[in-house]
Amino acid sequence: MTTHTEIRVFETGDTDAVVALWESAGLTRPWNDPRADIRRKLAVQRELFLVAVESGRIVGSVMAGYDGHRGWLYYLATVSDRRGAGIGRMLVEAAETRLIAMGCPKVQLMVRTENEGVRGFYDSIGYEPFDIWMTGKRLIAD
Repeated sequence: MTTHTEIRVFETGDTDAVVALWESAGLTRPWNDPRADIRRKLAVQRELFLVAVESGRIVGSVMAGYDGHRGWLYYLATVSDRRGAGIGRMLVEAAETRLIAMGCPKVQLMVRTENEGVRGFYDSIGYEPFDIWMTGKRLIAD
């Protein structure tokens, strides 16, 4: 039996399933409220927040953004029982297609150092590792 995977724009009714997905994939952190991240994303480029759905079940997500200089990918995740089925690749390709349509010339993402297992996936879809120092600053506390 072949499973059909639909990639579509996130809907507010997807919130609980997406937060559960992110938590099970280890993407959430105590200092980052995932529901606040979702609310913020829905206010800006909501068409770049995508989910993968199979038989009504959320099986993956990706959040993308474009600032006019480069695109970014965040919260790429698939449910554990469907990893390796190509869902992550489909989500990245869908996000990249939307970014290209916006005129985005390049895309980047961040991987936490402890998440070494995902590096092979990104390498397999053409993402190049860089030796860079990354920093950030929280402007609004969740």
